[in-house]
Amino acid sequence: MKTMGFVFLLLAFFAIGVVQGQLRVGFYSNTCPDAESIVSSVVRNATQFISNIPPVLFRLHFHDCFVEGCDGSILIENGPKAERHAFGHQGVGGFEVKEQAKAQLEATCPGVVSCTDIVALAARDAIALANGPSYEVPTGRRDGRVSDVSLAANMLDVSDSI
Repeated sequence: MKTMGFVFLLLAFFAIGVVQGQLRVGFYSNTCPDAESIVSSVVRNATQFISNIPPVLFRLHFHDCFVEGCDGSILIENGPKAERHAFGHQGVGGFEVKEQAKAQLEATCPGVVSCTDIVALAARDAIALANGPSYEVPTGRRDGRVSDVSLAANMLDVSDSI
């Protein structure tokens, strides 16, 4: 029950940021109508081969959103100073699932779906596959262009006390 409460709290946290960003459910319905089903399919397939992928994808989304908002900055690989190399991000994974989804989306509708929306949709699908709640994800985020390890300096560590 504590886990469901934690998931609800995180979803509420993300929803607050969504209201301010003018995001909307179905953002890609005209420009890439199969976007959500493509991401769902990739996540479902990955789960068949990697049983722990649902919490891995949820953690990826959390770590991206915690630092500078849900901007995809953790996805940018720009050398040793990239945000993904911050101490607090050790063990974050799921990048390969995002890459698979991005490749399929680019083949279907190039240059339309942001990487940060892919991560948000993948986290939603992962939670549902882990028998968590199903919920709609407002989309329309734009990918950030800055990834700096120092921005993640205050990231919570697994040994930090609540």
